[in-house]
Amino acid sequence: MSPVAAAPQRSVTDLPKAHLHLHFTGSMRVATVRELAEQHGIRLPASLTTDWPPRFETADARGWFRFQRLYDAARACVRGEADMRRIVREAAHDDGAEGSRWLEIQVDPTSYAPFVGGITPALEIVLDEARTVSGEAGAASVAVVVAASRMRHPLEARTLARLAARYAGSGPGSVVGFGLSNDERRGDTAEFGPAFRIARRAGLALVPHAGELLGAESVTATLDALAPERLGHGVRSAEDPRVLGRVVEEQVALEVCPLSNVSLGVYDTPGDVPLRTLVAAGARVALGADDPLIFGSRLGEQYASARADHGFGDAELAELARASFAASRAPSDVVAEAEREVSAWLEAPAG
Repeated sequence: MSPVAAAPQRSVTDLPKAHLHLHFTGSMRVATVRELAEQHGIRLPASLTTDWPPRFETADARGWFRFQRLYDAARACVRGEADMRRIVREAAHDDGAEGSRWLEIQVDPTSYAPFVGGITPALEIVLDEARTVSGEAGAASVAVVVAASRMRHPLEARTLARLAARYAGSGPGSVVGFGLSNDERRGDTAEFGPAFRIARRAGLALVPHAGELLGAESVTATLDALAPERLGHGVRSAEDPRVLGRVVEEQVALEVCPLSNVSLGVYDTPGDVPLRTLVAAGARVALGADDPLIFGSRLGEQYASARADHGFGDAELAELARASFAASRAPSDVVAEAEREVSAWLEAPAG
């Protein structure tokens, strides 16, 4: 008896999508960080050279420390305006090459301020290059999310929120959101509330990280303290039906990054990520790549995992893509065109 042929499938690369969870340093090509390290005379750890991509055993403090050490080593290679512009440009073209129409890249300008004269020039460099590259063929349009760090004082977050508010807008090269990143086990989420109120008054999307290293209780604390529009990750809301129900009821979108969750040890295998649970409950899910430089997987591979590890058919992948635009701050004309392109993708012959 001959084997049954697999049903033809449409290319996830050709599926138009928005990318809402990508960190600035973590977006770098591994070849780029190696070139910058050589250029600036910096020695990289083996996990970014001969042993790339790294793997982390668990999401405990030691696992996160190892991740953060690698991230800091990569960030140390970014030493000025030219390096920063290169990162934005390559991220836009890399995303465009895998079907992204709209990218909201997350940056903490304090990390690069010492090399360019302050946090304002650092942000302006990113925004200027985002505007420039967004008009190029093959590149995704790029907007910016300014992110504060949980590892720093909440007063610094207020300073960053005021800076983000100054450049708030709705198109490419604008600040469209304000986030809170780094180890969610550190700091008191409620203490960052004043910074998020500043961002809210400016009309920015509120997009803090929560529900990755900590469970559903972290999601609840973040919803209570910050009233976000989206959650970076939020995947562990699936551990408590009441919390997940609240996420759905309050229409908080989840920026789920399945393969980075596995790399960090939050889940053992891609099939363990509760993507089906979240979608079945009615949550709006936007897949993201998080830090391709560290985790070795880009946005297209998250969609491929949804298909291979969770059995998502093409119609379901199209709904994920639509959800990514619905959760974005992309202009209405970008969203409308993406909707037409997603429908065309789904109507085209498979295979």
